[in-house]
Amino acid sequence: MFPDRLTQGYRSFIDGRFLAERSRYEVLAETGQKPEIMVIGCVDSRVSPEVIFDASPGELLVVRNVANIVPRYEPDGDTQHGTSAALEFGVQALRVKHIVVLGHALCGGIRAFADEQEPLSPGDFIGRWMSQIAPAAEGLGPRKVEDGDGYLRRLEFASVELSLRNLMTFPCVRILVERGKLQIHGAYFGVASGRLLVRDPTTGHFAPVTDTGDERRAMFRCAGD
Repeated sequence: MFPDRLTQGYRSFIDGRFLAERSRYEVLAETGQKPEIMVIGCVDSRVSPEVIFDASPGELLVVRNVANIVPRYEPDGDTQHGTSAALEFGVQALRVKHIVVLGHALCGGIRAFADEQEPLSPGDFIGRWMSQIAPAAEGLGPRKVEDGDGYLRRLEFASVELSLRNLMTFPCVRILVERGKLQIHGAYFGVASGRLLVRDPTTGHFAPVTDTGDERRAMFRCAGD
């Protein structure tokens, strides 16, 4: 049986949002998609980019994987990278103007890697996938007992930084960034607080998108200062 929750959700959608935005769907069907923003996010069900950014159909090109990782450019590798293929499609076919790597708090993949836990599943893929953030962990130095969960937060930020660097290993991305036709961004979502932090490309600080005095003092950086 098809999940009842999905059936009910679809009925609500077709009678509500679809009717309200039907003309938009018809235009998208006729002309195709032309999103200007690509978001690389995590598969975590709590962190939906379309919900966080209140996006309409056709506005965001969303790619989700475990821990929002962008692999390095490996054209000759024997591993298939769905994220790399989606990135190529977004940049070269759709000509997006922005790419956002969206990290988040309480990431299970980050914790599993940092705690050297048993695999999250009995399969063969998650551990190998998460091993790609090893350079981010090395950049933070050894984990100390007194760090507590603070280390996990730093690693979440550092992983976003690593993905931004990996983006620049793709020639199609690097060339367009250097020509000023494409911008890449880092962001971080607090699941419990709902706060969105955006990375300043000059300083490397992550700061709230709203600009109040209290929140300016609550700035974060990948290194944890």
